[in-house]
Amino acid sequence: MSENLLTKYAKSFNWAGFFLPSNEYEKSLIVYNYCRTLDDIADHNEDLYFNFYNNPSKEYKDLTPKGILRTYKTYWRTKTDNEPITKNMWKLFEKEKISRKIVEDLFDGLESDLSAKKIKIKTKKDLLIYCYRVAGTVGLMMAKVLQVKNKRALIGAIDLGIAMQLTNIARDVLEDKKMNRQYIKPDFENIEATLKLADLFYESSFSSINKIPFKYRFAIIVARRLYRQIGRKIIQKKSMENYKKSGKIYVNNFGKIYQTILSLFDLIFLFLKNVESHQRRNEHKIISEEVNLDERI
Repeated sequence: MSENLLTKYAKSFNWAGFFLPSNEYEKSLIVYNYCRTLDDIADHNEDLYFNFYNNPSKEYKDLTPKGILRTYKTYWRTKTDNEPITKNMWKLFEKEKISRKIVEDLFDGLESDLSAKKIKIKTKKDLLIYCYRVAGTVGLMMAKVLQVKNKRALIGAIDLGIAMQLTNIARDVLEDKKMNRQYIKPDFENIEATLKLADLFYESSFSSINKIPFKYRFAIIVARRLYRQIGRKIIQKKSMENYKKSGKIYVNNFGKIYQTILSLFDLIFLFLKNVESHQRRNEHKIISEEVNLDERI
């Protein structure tokens, strides 16, 4: 069994994961542990990314986060890492026949966070590509782990990952500013605009859930609802002053229970709903100018 970072650092995802069969939960955990560790390297969170290793200081003590991430990329490409986090990921990708290019895209996104002392995304195109690389990839990996074969559902998984990343960006504007990272302008108008864009991707992901195996649908619906609710709680702040005072915005346990109950109605509504054509084609075309999404899907 993999060490469980979901229970420590991703309580909303772990709550949703409760509704997955145990075998699929374990496979999802392998993906999350790996992606979370890489993300923590890029964010300089040493206590978290060293969590897996008995004595990491000897191997990494002279490396910057950029150097450590590059080392992990080499491990991924050459299969030379004997540590469980990379080893488990490799085994899972080979078993499920998942394209290695998806993880390469993830590395590209995380490396872009370490490419300069100050990161500033200036265009919608760059924002969309970044969100695909650091989160759309994770949605796609998770979908493939859950045996999703339908192309529309896989596209929807990318959309859900992008929606969640846009939510993260809106929530973490002040934290990112401290790290000299500006994915959007740090004002409430742009936070609201980012969450409106996220909502478009949440909507695009919804009907495609009908094309994943039934036993996994409720877990995905719950995860989608919980994360979208973070954005709605941000919107309720109504001003930058209130946003700053609120601290880290999250859904508490009562909120999780309430959103889970509402997810039951989503599941019924989804059963009655036809799968819609992809609503975010233009955004995917923009991303595909840099990344061939069809190859990944």
